Amino acid sequence: MATVTVRYFAGARAAAGLSEETVAAGRTLDGLLTELAERHGRLAPVLAVANFLVDGVTCHDRNKPLPAGVTIDVLPPFAGG
Repeated sequence: MATVTVRYFAGARAAAGLSEETVAAGRTLDGLLTELAERHGRLAPVLAVANFLVDGVTCHDRNKPLPAGVTIDVLPPFAGG
């Protein structure tokens, strides 16, 4: 089965309850985010404000199919100071 890896950081990790998971490939980022929000209910509000990297590059086209083997980083807003 072709897969993609999803890595969660900071608040996304806390909301998902894990730091990383592997999911089936063959969907868009928006489609993947819908599935993740349904799978991890507390994650939905984080996904609404997060940024996403696909193999380390900011994703600008959330409707483009994700190729198998990529890594998606879920980066919620970070507080700094």
